[in-house]
Amino acid sequence: MTPNRSIREALTEASSFLAGLGVLEPQHNARLLLEHVLGLEGAAFFAAMADPFPASGMVRWQDAIRRKAAGEPAQYIMGWQEFYGRPFQVTPAVLIPRPETELLVEAVLRRGDQLWPDGAPRAADIGTGSGVIAVTLAAERPNWQLTAVDISSAALAVAAKNAAAAGTAVDFREGDLLSPLAGLEVDILVSNPPYIPAGEIAGLQPEVRDHEPRTALDGGPDGLAPYRIMMAQLQLLAAPPRLVGFELGQGQARDVADMLAATGFYDEIEIVPDLAGIERHVVGIARH
Repeated sequence: MTPNRSIREALTEASSFLAGLGVLEPQHNARLLLEHVLGLEGAAFFAAMADPFPASGMVRWQDAIRRKAAGEPAQYIMGWQEFYGRPFQVTPAVLIPRPETELLVEAVLRRGDQLWPDGAPRAADIGTGSGVIAVTLAAERPNWQLTAVDISSAALAVAAKNAAAAGTAVDFREGDLLSPLAGLEVDILVSNPPYIPAGEIAGLQPEVRDHEPRTALDGGPDGLAPYRIMMAQLQLLAAPPRLVGFELGQGQARDVADMLAATGFYDEIEIVPDLAGIERHVVGIARH
């Protein structure tokens, strides 16, 4: 970075540098990293724009921009991502939480309140990753009992730290999809599993393809393998969950809805679009 620059000039210079390298959303990424390095946000950040760039932050700033220029996601550089109004630790062991997953949480909370207005349902989050779904459900509904499953011990370690930071109690279990829940009574089953078709991973944005864990992306030949397995594994549970919520990829909603219908357990199946209008979530409800 050019010496004796203001914070505004440092932001402009870094944005231009990243843009020249073809980095997506260069200004947004530069601002995220600059706020992180300076420990400022919102009005305080903008109020400081004319100030000289602090020498104490120069090395961290240059390192952050170097890593971003190499394609590393800003969230991994910062070490966290906000989800549902809370900060969550993220590392390369976990998928970076996406905003659309907040809509899945909202759907599960809404339907859960309808089905158990005064109760304490047991909810299970499958493929928990950083734990954002399980921890958010536990924080928003302290009377719910939360269990979270992931095949990655490294991911579970991150999720456990996030649960502790949020002051929530979540039962973490290592294993493949529903297998660690054999014999357990589960009222609510929620999952944002890997759903990218294996053949499409090579064409993903480099930030995703080269840095996020493949096990959290690869959904098999057509992206639907985890859903098929979970449908078959429902028999492992003490009884079928009364509420099921899945996140999925573009064009997969109808197939997953058909899978839920084929189980014969669910009287009501709803497809929920995201803010872009993409059919992003499928919710199944057993009324009987």
